Amino acid sequence: MGDFLEDIDTAVSVRYVVVLDNKSLGSFSTCEGLGCEVVMETREEGGNNDFVWQLPTRLKYSNITLTRPLGPDTGKIAAWFAALANGYDRCTGTIEAKTANGRKIASWQLQDVVPVRWKGPSFNPDQSKVLTETLEIAHHGFVAG
Repeated sequence: MGDFLEDIDTAVSVRYVVVLDNKSLGSFSTCEGLGCEVVMETREEGGNNDFVWQLPTRLKYSNITLTRPLGPDTGKIAAWFAALANGYDRCTGTIEAKTANGRKIASWQLQDVVPVRWKGPSFNPDQSKVLTETLEIAHHGFVAG
């Protein structure tokens, strides 16, 4: 039984490495919102009062929010948002979950990634805490692999 537990690779102390069209944005300490939902449409059939059809219509992808301590990779996000002033081409993105020693646990490829929001740190001299930044991105589905 002990050998079995040692072979399981869990997501403890994970970092999330984000790459957009082969350009790294660095690693993040949290990743929230990665997922999708099937939007259902209900149809009531005439004359059948005890049954409602549940019909899948489309997939809906939630925005992904990534957070990390402020560091040198902040400039990469600033450059990405600054480039929006000249127009923007959607890109393909990859999020890799890696252990503390760099071993990949899982990865997700996203199509048509668009930046939504960047939130920098709050500077408050009365509080001594780690300065963090948050990046929110939208995407239009997972790349079939």
